[in-house]
Order: sequence, then structure tokens, then C-alpha cells
Amino acid sequence: MIVKEVMRTNVICASSDTKATEVKNMMTENNVSKLPVVDNGKLVGIVTKNDLLKAEPSSATTLDMFEISYLLSKLTVKKIMNTKVISVGPNEVVEEAARIMVDNKISCLPVVDGDALIGIITKSDLFHMFTEMFGAREKGVRVVALVNDAPGVLAKVAKEISDLNANIISAVTTKQGIDNKIMLTIKATGLDEAKMKSIFEDAGFEIQDIRVN
Repeated sequence: MIVKEVMRTNVICASSDTKATEVKNMMTENNVSKLPVVDNGKLVGIVTKNDLLKAEPSSATTLDMFEISYLLSKLTVKKIMNTKVISVGPNEVVEEAARIMVDNKISCLPVVDGDALIGIITKSDLFHMFTEMFGAREKGVRVVALVNDAPGVLAKVAKEISDLNANIISAVTTKQGIDNKIMLTIKATGLDEAKMKSIFEDAGFEIQDIRVN
């Protein structure tokens, strides 16, 4: 799956001349903590709630409330936004987008075509996608097992499940830091827990967890 299949295209944006007070209201109204900054269709920065907080006078200021409000009403996004924006292209694979977010500790990525902003992808979008990938909305037998990291392991299990006229709805492998071993998670329909357990035990796999959900 690629980014353009998951991204949102109705992006709420600010311009570099948008007042900070207006951006704060936009974030509150739309329940977001970040806004891409776009001038003439080009992504030029990103502004966050944290940027707005940093721009406010400290609690130790001698300014009164009216003076603070006046100063903030004159402050524009241009003066507080981050211009070093981490973005992603529409044809990037979603797992790379997820890696970029994790490695950079960010919760969203603007999607650009050249310099033009065409969408945004968030952690929430990725969670929704992973929910579908793991078959979380479909009831079945889910098994997690430690298996050899070798060719044919998944094919062997898949054949056994297929021979029972059952259907695999998700299959995921993850590294475990153990030499020549991976964790295999499979969810299938059309067979019961006992049959699934038998398939994995007969294959010599170390079952870590098995359940119907």
C-alpha cells in the first residue's frame, strides 16, 4: 500500500501571513496540533501548538493581559513556523512513512508532489490501516509462533491451512533479536483453534499465543 491510498486530501492549512491567534483557533476547532503552512500552493513550513506556546510571553512578564493580546494579534505564522519540514511523496510505501514518523518522533507527514502540498498522513491513518492489515475487524483464529527465519516456512503453513479449506486473512513476520528466528502471526477463518494449534505444533513451531478474536 502506498501513501496516496491512505492520505487525507482535505488538509487544513495556514499561510505564512496567518495570525497566530487565528491558527490557535483553527487548531482548537479542528482538534489538531499541527498545521502545514502553504503559500501559493507551495509547502513552506509547519506550525505546532508548541510553537504557539513558545511565542506567548512567560508568566513572569510585566505586560498586562491587553498588551499580551495585542502583541499576539500582530504575530504571524511566518515568525514562529518551522521551515525544515519532513514530508513524504504520494508514491512512498506506507511502512516507510511510518518509519519516518517513528524515527523523527512526529505524528504526521505532509504529502507533497514537488513543492505542492497534496495531502497529509497521520499516525491515526496508519493505525486504521494496520487495523485492516491485521484483520482486526474480522473474527478468526489468531496464532503467534516463533519460527525459523528460512525460505518456505510461511508457504508450508499456508498450504496446511488451505488444505483445510480455510482462509488466511493476515500474516505478519517480525524480527525478535534471536538468531535465525522470527515471530510469525497468522489470523485465519474457516478452522477452529484446535486445528490451527495442530498445524503449528506438527510443523515444530513454538506457539507463543493462540486465541479466537
